[in-house]
Amino acid sequence: MESSSDYITNITRALKDVKSKVMANFVWVDQVSIIIITNKVASQLDLQMIKKYIKNISNINTDKVEVSRLPQSKLYLKIIGILYWIENTNTPILADVVESIIRSNYIFNNITIASKLCIIKVSPKSDMSITWLNIWDVQSSSKARGLINRCFNIESYITTIQGANINLEVPQYKNC
Repeated sequence: MESSSDYITNITRALKDVKSKVMANFVWVDQVSIIIITNKVASQLDLQMIKKYIKNISNINTDKVEVSRLPQSKLYLKIIGILYWIENTNTPILADVVESIIRSNYIFNNITIASKLCIIKVSPKSDMSITWLNIWDVQSSSKARGLINRCFNIESYITTIQGANINLEVPQYKNC
C-alpha cells in the first residue's frame, strides 16, 4: 500500500497526457485485484491509458488482470431475411450456423453477443425467419446504432438489422 499514492499520481499523469479530465482518486492493489476509483466516469480512451499504465508495472502479473470496461447492458436487435430452412432440406437453420455467419461479417467486428441467438419462423407458410440477437453495448448504445438499419448478404439474400423490444412469445415457430 505504500506505493498507492504513486499509482494515483502516475495514472492521473497518464490521463492528463491524453487531455482527459478524469483523475484517479483511490487505488487498491492486492494479490488478486486492482481497484481504481476516478473522479468522473472514464471513457474508453481513459480505460486504455489506465490499462497501458498497469501493464508497465513490474510487480503485477497482467496475464491475470481482467480488462476494465465501461458499464454495459444487453441490447436487443433482430435480423430479418435469413432463410428458416437450410437450402434444399427440411432442416431448420441452427443458431450456431447464423452465429458463424454473423461472426464472419465485418459489420459485426467489436460486437459481443450476450446470449444464444433465437431464430423464429415468420409464419407457418413462410420460409423466412427473424433472428433475435442480444449484444453487449455501452450505455450510449453506440454499437447498436452502428448496426441498426444495416444490410448484409447471406448468399443471394439481403438481410436487415433492426432495433427491437424483445418478445419471444411465439413458441410454435421458435428455434432457440
